[in-house]
Amino acid sequence: MNTSRVLAATLIAILLGSASAGAEDSHSTPNPPREKWSFAGVFGKFDEAQLQRGFQIYREVCSNCHSMNLVKFRNLAEKGGPGFTAGQVKALSAEYKIKDGPNDSGDMFERPGRPADAFPSPFPNEKAAAAANGGKAPPDFSVLAKARTYERGFPYFIFDAMPFIGYSEQGVDYIHALLNGYEDAPKGMDVPAGTNYNKYYPGHLIAMAKPLSDGQVTYAKGADGNPVVPETAEQYSHDVAAFMSWAAEPHMEARKALGFRVILFLLVLSGLLYYVKKKVWADVGGEAHGMQPELHKTS
Repeated sequence: MNTSRVLAATLIAILLGSASAGAEDSHSTPNPPREKWSFAGVFGKFDEAQLQRGFQIYREVCSNCHSMNLVKFRNLAEKGGPGFTAGQVKALSAEYKIKDGPNDSGDMFERPGRPADAFPSPFPNEKAAAAANGGKAPPDFSVLAKARTYERGFPYFIFDAMPFIGYSEQGVDYIHALLNGYEDAPKGMDVPAGTNYNKYYPGHLIAMAKPLSDGQVTYAKGADGNPVVPETAEQYSHDVAAFMSWAAEPHMEARKALGFRVILFLLVLSGLLYYVKKKVWADVGGEAHGMQPELHKTS
């Protein structure tokens, strides 16, 4: 009977795996490859240098189209982030013009940015953003890394959810793959004007042109005068995807640290409760096995 159950469970697992593979083959959009991220897993942390490079990519390339409305300048100096100093943040924010008001005369005005301000949008409103980008406004950078994902299928989603693995970086995997997925369309496929073929984009036709190319952004040099990391589209996409993950969850490291302390506390508490239970009910357990002392003696 047990053997039959094991065989049945094995057959179900095989069928589920085959169904997942068949579903992937049925559409032509492949799953993005799984990348290595410093912040992945239960104990993962952001790499400050990578976040600074990612912010540079956003500022020099992506901010021309994408807003980042939920991130404030001061967040760049908070623990677990890119590691900017308060002075750097103050100087950086002052480079931006923020629309404010109304003033005493009832007019709107522009002023230099402050650390408490959010990053300003490149467009005055969503309709203007859509009009400048083929009818659809570019998504906001603040939440993009959490808003995008893909199904890994059986049995990978089980492994990712296991304790001390906790892999939830499908969003940044997708973004990294998308930025590197531009290529020539397959023979016979029609690509309308204003769209581009992308291997990892659902439906493959994306309005955004390829945003990154080799040598496009100049990184800071090391002591030897050479870039610390390659100035390639592959590296650019990896860095900006990591920055987008931080923008979507700037307090991730604090959350993981708190979660670890809570789990440790619960483990210790469980041990104490078990010990107390055994101690309190020890006599009752003895009586249940017929070892209680005699209460009445016969003459």
